Amino acid sequence: MSETTYAQDEVRRPLPGDAPEADAHGEAAHEDAPHDDHAHGTPLGPIDWAAWGAGLLGIAAGLAVAACLFISTQT
Repeated sequence: MSETTYAQDEVRRPLPGDAPEADAHGEAAHEDAPHDDHAHGTPLGPIDWAAWGAGLLGIAAGLAVAACLFISTQT
């Protein structure tokens, strides 16, 4: 270690049992494999209308609270 480098800047040597760098990040699996494994064209399924309705109701309630706060702070 010198005055211009830090301990974390030094290259770490692989330890016994470490996976190779490409395998650790999954790069080797994507180099040779076709790109059809990413579920392109797979249908998403039915829309959960109850969840979307609850979300929109929550947004509307939040806007109502914000409007009430705005009105109540006006002098």
